[in-house]
Amino acid sequence: MIKGTTKLLGVIGDPIEHSLSPVMHNAAIAYLGVDYVYLPFAVSPQDLKVAMEGFAAIGIQGFNITIPHKQAILPFLSEVTTLAQSVGAVNTVWRTHKGWSGTNTDVVGFLTPLEVYHQHWHDQVAVILGYGGAARAVVAGCAQLGIREIYVVGRNPQKLATFQQSWVTSPLSVAVKTYPWEQLSSLLPQADLLVNTTPVGMYPHVQESPVEASVLDKIKLGAIAYDLIYIPETTQFLTLAGARGALILNGLPMLVIQGAAALELWLQQPVPVEIMRQSLQQYLNIK
Repeated sequence: MIKGTTKLLGVIGDPIEHSLSPVMHNAAIAYLGVDYVYLPFAVSPQDLKVAMEGFAAIGIQGFNITIPHKQAILPFLSEVTTLAQSVGAVNTVWRTHKGWSGTNTDVVGFLTPLEVYHQHWHDQVAVILGYGGAARAVVAGCAQLGIREIYVVGRNPQKLATFQQSWVTSPLSVAVKTYPWEQLSSLLPQADLLVNTTPVGMYPHVQESPVEASVLDKIKLGAIAYDLIYIPETTQFLTLAGARGALILNGLPMLVIQGAAALELWLQQPVPVEIMRQSLQQYLNIK
């Protein structure tokens, strides 16, 4: 029940209609019986500043950030955790007496589902598709795993160069190598971990894949293909990679873990991760 005392949480993005965060967060809130509600807010890039001012005015306690604001939000924060500074992107914000503070829970969200594979990561090669805020969390996660080589592939040469240079000055001191999209086919045979951080293949464009079938023919047998997209459950990218002998992993576990970490930060108490996971499985009709 929403009352006059109910505290507000939420998620901002553009678009935001696809977000499942309200489903899992409100399930956890109901289970805990706390006086909060979690809402989605569509915020366009040009409206980010005024949205932040509005959130402060109405007393929103905290919110998550998705595409395209994870880096753009940094100038509006008074404090940023060391981890988020290292990543260069924020996905979780909360209000303090000093203003807005931010951190990044995407890194732990990305890493946790990989724990079941028990890989000798220091011998591995990761190929990451895209260079946005989510890609930054993936790079930081790969660095924490101790992965030997981290290759980032993108279509815009200037953005690739900026992305690579940003890690030179990062506290993580990650050795990232960037490549134009045309070189992906030569990189794939080396990849032990292939991660899609782009929105290509996300609902409603479910027939699209960031990598063509002919290129995916070169993926290593037993490599892990990881798509950060969670709607649909199995993207065209994962379908193609799985058919070629890759182990496939979608973005739903990452969504749950990063969301649980954010909610725990806001509420300052343990949260029911399994309830959050079950709520999404039920919503998506996943057994």
